[in-house]
Amino acid sequence: MQFLRFMALLEGISLLALFFVAMPLKYFYGMPEAVTLAGPIHGWLFVGFNVVLLYFVYKGHLTEEQGFTGFIASFLPFGTFVYKAKVLKKR
Repeated sequence: MQFLRFMALLEGISLLALFFVAMPLKYFYGMPEAVTLAGPIHGWLFVGFNVVLLYFVYKGHLTEEQGFTGFIASFLPFGTFVYKAKVLKKR
């Protein structure tokens, strides 16, 4: 379960880096390379979080409802932070 918490944290941090570092660099300072780098990193962490989430549901460490909640949370800005604090804290 600790690895899933870690993945949720990484995915959330990568989104923050994309929103608050890479995108301002692109749009205010004309540095599109920042998004070119941060975008795929966030994408892979997003996919990785959902793969790990699916694994934990498959192994029975999370219910299907908790897994679905985590999947939906991964699409919402800052959702993985809330998911980590509300759902994974209890486990």
